[in-house]
Amino acid sequence: MATGACPGGLLCYSCTMHESQATNNTSGPNCPDRQVSERRRILIVGCGAIGGIFAALLDSVAKVVAFDANADHVRAICERGLRVVGATDGVTQGAHGTTGRVARFEATDDAAALAGRSFDAVFFLIKSKATPLALAALAPALHAGPVLVTLQNGMGNSEVLLAATRSAVARGVTMEAGRYVEPGCVEHLIHGPKTFLGPVRGDVDELRWIGELLSAAGIPTDVVADPMGAVWSKFVFNSVMNPVGALLLGVNAARYEVPEVCALIDDMAEECMAVVRALGGEFAFDPMGFVKQVRSGALPMSRHGGSMALDITRGAPTEIDELTGYIVVQGGRLGISVTACRTVYRLLKGLERAAQVNIRKEALR
Repeated sequence: MATGACPGGLLCYSCTMHESQATNNTSGPNCPDRQVSERRRILIVGCGAIGGIFAALLDSVAKVVAFDANADHVRAICERGLRVVGATDGVTQGAHGTTGRVARFEATDDAAALAGRSFDAVFFLIKSKATPLALAALAPALHAGPVLVTLQNGMGNSEVLLAATRSAVARGVTMEAGRYVEPGCVEHLIHGPKTFLGPVRGDVDELRWIGELLSAAGIPTDVVADPMGAVWSKFVFNSVMNPVGALLLGVNAARYEVPEVCALIDDMAEECMAVVRALGGEFAFDPMGFVKQVRSGALPMSRHGGSMALDITRGAPTEIDELTGYIVVQGGRLGISVTACRTVYRLLKGLERAAQVNIRKEALR
């Protein structure tokens, strides 16, 4: 058994409870036990910030299994469940009658333990750099041809899924935001207004049930024939705001209240949008609409400084190459000036390295 696998094998408390309900199901079709036994089987790849939020919310409407490389996190989930604090309070209060929640679902850090299992959909919610390795490790669990869903930041993830499998592939974006707090706990920082999802390979109608499932779980989702408009909009926002947030130590006041920084953000957004348009992309919504609303006072300034700022704090690799780095490469190829994006990209690469060096020094003290 892997270090982080559930005691007594892969099944943890929630798994044995669900199996018991399904086995003892003798009631009518509307009985909760029968509904549990017929729930969709969802594999969440990456149970950190966003993955943990999705797993916890989906657990109320589906049979969730989580795969995560963090053995301590998996062990805590198996022993105590996953505690979600923050914005999820508002999502779950009506359904559960209490604020906050502890979700209990199956979890493992051992991909081999999932071999031969069948899933209806697999959600990839890990960092972009980890997608190829995770997909290869999970290949034995994909034999039944589940829908592969990527809601990850950056470019390249759906291409990895398309190249390695023949399954239907869906991509999209979510406006949910969160952070990993400690083993067994994540914080839901922002409950976004909408998640968008659409086919890359397959038919849009094949994805309707996923949108309905996410919406029923408290994640309002639109299933669309072409998800790229939403993908490009969120991509530009992340390519601009994430690295700037990291460079400013995750302090949102610096992103929104310093005129020179606001000018830099606007320059980067203009460059990113020019590159996307040159690539033939369109925008489902204003990529910088959220920023404009915060600047005008229409929306409050959140304390979420972006996932890259959290990565830098932990000395973890960021997604700078899949975000701003993509703009730099494509801008150079297309002959479009991306001076602001290139400068921020270079600075973030340096900061990423500096953070890793400093954390190693602290560990040796």
